[in-house]
Amino acid sequence: MGGASVTILVTVQKIYYPLLCIIGIPANIFTLYMICFRKCGMSKTAIMYLSCLAIVDTFYLVWVILIDLTLTFWLQQPFWHSHPWCGILGFLQYGSLYSSSWIVVVFTIERYLVLRSTVVKQHLSQAWVTKLTCVAIVLVSHLVSVPLGWINIVTSINFTLDGQNVTLPRCLYRNAAYSTITVWITTFLSGGIPIVLVIIFNYLIGYYLCRASNLFTKEERRVMHGRSTRGMLRRTILLLGTVSVAFVVLSLPRFVTYCILRTKYNKENFDRNNYSIPINVAGDLANMLQNLNSTTNFLLYCMVSRRFRRELVQVVTCKVKACELGSVLTHTTMKVFSVVDHKASPSSDPVTVVLTNLKQCRKDLEE
Repeated sequence: MGGASVTILVTVQKIYYPLLCIIGIPANIFTLYMICFRKCGMSKTAIMYLSCLAIVDTFYLVWVILIDLTLTFWLQQPFWHSHPWCGILGFLQYGSLYSSSWIVVVFTIERYLVLRSTVVKQHLSQAWVTKLTCVAIVLVSHLVSVPLGWINIVTSINFTLDGQNVTLPRCLYRNAAYSTITVWITTFLSGGIPIVLVIIFNYLIGYYLCRASNLFTKEERRVMHGRSTRGMLRRTILLLGTVSVAFVVLSLPRFVTYCILRTKYNKENFDRNNYSIPINVAGDLANMLQNLNSTTNFLLYCMVSRRFRRELVQVVTCKVKACELGSVLTHTTMKVFSVVDHKASPSSDPVTVVLTNLKQCRKDLEE
């Protein structure tokens, strides 16, 4: 790889990472506001999971993108090249990475269980269960990240700066068996296993929805203006496919390149900053994709949910809220992300369903 190409790659990263912070952090905060305080057609359970995901992704952007990568490309000596920040930053980075990955996994599994079992749905749809689950994921993720505080070590390195030889402390990877084993475990817990689980359970959800012809009642089919259940299911599967493909496509390259770097190129004298070696270029590009994963949620919601887009337009244009929808919204495009708890009526008498005001809310059912 030529010197000009190396300069271009470094320049791209110097611009890319600050830009990712400038866009990603406000986008996650705004997404948190939208799903918590606007009517986006999501259940309370979905709101809690997605809110927690937006929060941990924001912390990931702060710890990894802003403090680590952005400062690395713009400062000669970032503050974390010293004790105790060298270890603390590693702990915080992997804690947020674990949290982000496993919230997606647990939420996907929870959606599958909710669709399969009414009993499980009634239990998992309780707010306290979801809150406890989210808190447990974050706490366990950071607890598991404690050993990663010792995979790096502060070492004094000689540099030539402005024509003078200087010695500066550097937070470098500790070349020891402990670090190698810990990093391998982390690679699979934060990348390999979550990717596999997301693919499996999204496939199971899609397969179940294709076979669940009894998800919609006759009254609901008539309300949907003749649109077939199969068409509605296709849009639901499209939503699942969008979320899962985005997660896998953005996470898998880093998992592969990291495995290669820690096997074939795991040598003490290997220069990770030597861009004449193709794996270093591939590794940096894979990192850029992986880090983009923490900023894509807002875009995904805009792509797959008309209700989210409509609420976004109302916020931007300061318009009033649209009409409130009833239980029919259970079967919108956000079906898998808005499965609500339908508790059984305490009365044993038949229940008469009356659909009213259909004309006013007609467009909402198209979501």
